[in-house]
Amino acid sequence: MDEVTPSPRDYLAGDVTLTMAKPEDKPKKVARIETSFLPLRYVDLVEDIFHAALAFVLFAISVGAFYQSLMRLIRTEPFFPNGMIQGVNDVLFIVIILEILRTVISRFTDGVYQLDKFLIIGVIAAVRHILTVGASLTLESSKTDTAFNRAVFEMGLNSLIVVALVFAIFLSKSAHRNR
Repeated sequence: MDEVTPSPRDYLAGDVTLTMAKPEDKPKKVARIETSFLPLRYVDLVEDIFHAALAFVLFAISVGAFYQSLMRLIRTEPFFPNGMIQGVNDVLFIVIILEILRTVISRFTDGVYQLDKFLIIGVIAAVRHILTVGASLTLESSKTDTAFNRAVFEMGLNSLIVVALVFAIFLSKSAHRNR
């Protein structure tokens, strides 16, 4: 009889019988791992259905955001500074939604959420905010000193967040390479 190496999921589902053997290889004691009152395959099925529903909702949100972005881009007056800033902001927001959607979809293929993808989403969100605040600082000359100082503080804080997240991505990638 061929021996098949069970996966960790088989152990959790209680589908594997563990056998304690003596030197003469005769099974003496059998132990089953008790898990939960619900079978694991049903929990996985419900979880997959829930993730599929989330993926559809995220896709619908991204389509709605794309439509709203186009409408706002057409209606914004004057187009040069305000429309362009709003357009870049909206496009980066849609990219964030699509990256979250990609992360949910990758949950189906890999079986786990990947840390790197969430870190990248954080970098995109922080850079989006830096670009928006920087553009508003450049184009609006009527800011008070307090508003200007607050905007510069926000940009500096978001820059530190980007550096920290990029460092976390570096650590995560190097940990994967060492395995």
